Amino acid sequence: MTFTHHRQHHRQQGAALVIGLILLLIMTLLGVSGMNTASLELMMTSNEQFSENAFQASEVGIERVLSTGGFTTTGAPVVTTGAVGTGDGFEATTSFEIQTAVPPRVGSAFSRGVAGGGFAAYHFEIMSRGTSQRNALEQHTQGLYIIGPGGGTRF
Repeated sequence: MTFTHHRQHHRQQGAALVIGLILLLIMTLLGVSGMNTASLELMMTSNEQFSENAFQASEVGIERVLSTGGFTTTGAPVVTTGAVGTGDGFEATTSFEIQTAVPPRVGSAFSRGVAGGGFAAYHFEIMSRGTSQRNALEQHTQGLYIIGPGGGTRF
């Protein structure tokens, strides 16, 4: 028994090479697009963190003014500045707004043994701007009043 092998010569078209190159191009474009998206998301996250740092710096400015006191009803607004961490800071401006009568308390005196006579409510406003990297800026305003003797100027 004799076997004959017939070789058929097919002309190769190179379709596998072309399809492989097209798939490689598509995968490269997807990889570059994914890297750009990741870089953009990282930048967005960093900006959000810097905005949060500016928010916290603004809050620190208000807390610092409240803790140091020094409220005055005369003169120009008082400016307090400070640094918070690396690259973060605040500028808090305290201004006197108005003097009013002490708000009434129903059923009791305002202070032990005092029914509000001779006292006044001094209204102040603290405007604090917190700054951080990449020009992040947050501004907060806190209003408050201090009860003091009528005609007082410094608290």
